[in-house]
Amino acid sequence: MPRPQCRRRIGCSPGARYFKPRGVPLNALAEVLMTLDELEAMRLADADGLYHEEAATRMGVSRQTFGRIIESARRKAADTLCHGKALRIEGGEIEMVAGRLFRCNACGHEWEVPYGTARPSACPQCQSVNIQRSPKDQGHGRRHGQGQRGRARCGQRTR
Repeated sequence: MPRPQCRRRIGCSPGARYFKPRGVPLNALAEVLMTLDELEAMRLADADGLYHEEAATRMGVSRQTFGRIIESARRKAADTLCHGKALRIEGGEIEMVAGRLFRCNACGHEWEVPYGTARPSACPQCQSVNIQRSPKDQGHGRRHGQGQRGRARCGQRTR
């Protein structure tokens, strides 16, 4: 019996879940299934330009596992483009990570910023630069002195 797959953290959901060549009826096309974690791996490595180590950390997997995920995703993308197939994006063992919570110390406003974007420079409500991560969102990164032990293990939720 194979080992159960760990949940992979993904930071965004695709705007479209289906892609196909224009002018060809769907029933005449072969279909390739890409999982949401494979799409996330392509986004992190290819669109955002992250190194595999950083991308693997964001997804909550090892660097070797990330390498296997990205290799599978690229093979599927190449197959659909080179052979004119339809691409369906769905499924996979995933956990949606909403984003980082920030709080303005001046007005008390709290807002969420998606992962992969820069730290906000000011509060969107009062434009104060006196902002910090919300106390509700503490403990989701590596803490000094803990290294790998600060990360959640496979099957454990970080929230």
